[in-house]
Amino acid sequence: MEVKEETAGDPMSGKKWIRRSLRKLSQALQDAGFTASVMTVRRLLRVDEYSLKANRKESATSHPERDRQFRYIARVKHLFLESGHPVISVDAKKKELIGNFKNAGQTWCQEAERVNVHDFRGDAIGLATPYGIYDLHNNLGYVYVGTSADTAELAVDAIAWWWEQKERPAFLNEDKLLILCDGGGSNGCRPRLWKTQVQEQLADRWGLEIMICHYPTGTSKWNPIEHRLFSYISLNWAGTPLRTFEILLSFIRHTQTETGLRVKAILKPKVYQKGIKVSDKDFATLNLTRRKVCPHWNYIIRPRTASP
Repeated sequence: MEVKEETAGDPMSGKKWIRRSLRKLSQALQDAGFTASVMTVRRLLRVDEYSLKANRKESATSHPERDRQFRYIARVKHLFLESGHPVISVDAKKKELIGNFKNAGQTWCQEAERVNVHDFRGDAIGLATPYGIYDLHNNLGYVYVGTSADTAELAVDAIAWWWEQKERPAFLNEDKLLILCDGGGSNGCRPRLWKTQVQEQLADRWGLEIMICHYPTGTSKWNPIEHRLFSYISLNWAGTPLRTFEILLSFIRHTQTETGLRVKAILKPKVYQKGIKVSDKDFATLNLTRRKVCPHWNYIIRPRTASP
């Protein structure tokens, strides 16, 4: 069967696909004087090695300094851990609608939970914005659950809350802190507000020297918090509707692993404003030093009373 007029293709890769559905192809053949059912068209297309395929996601072209950044992060992380300095991995987890909504996954039960057909925001009690901190040295997780926007203020408030925890294990040296985070989002390498909040709420407030290393764009799956904390939280509440904030917090707090992971969580119904801008004048006051290796992704923020 000739399908040249209905065939589209990529001139670079040679991949081809059919523009029209089987039913429309069958009708076009009948209009041309040929009798061919939908099943016949399907069979003939398979003979020519055509089949139904969905789009397949692929990573974008890697950044030229991606490997160099990964090696740098590994080296810095090792140095901090060996010297007894705290190392944390941070990120915002996917926002969760709180209410009688379907939650992905399955759970053992005698009868399936009945939930709303549609996930309308207006039917929700609220929106949970979990921001996580994972302590690499002690295998401990901390989740700060906001109820408004995911902003740099929320991110730094969460880290400050973790640092203030009386129950958290003490580190041998607490004058420096290494933060591992993604290259985008509320704790991204570009937002000025993130750096400003780190300066004000962490470095100046606690007298900390803070080194921040960002994972390159598209590589967030290598950020330790993703597979060492968030994945286990998702498995723990899989298939169970998060009908209240209390239920969500309970699942987070009861997330454990055989390797010793334990998680602490708190709800903070603070309203965070989106779109806050930091002027050139205010940004220039930061005591920020960029590293020679991938300076856009690696920098140190010191207390403003200290010299670089």
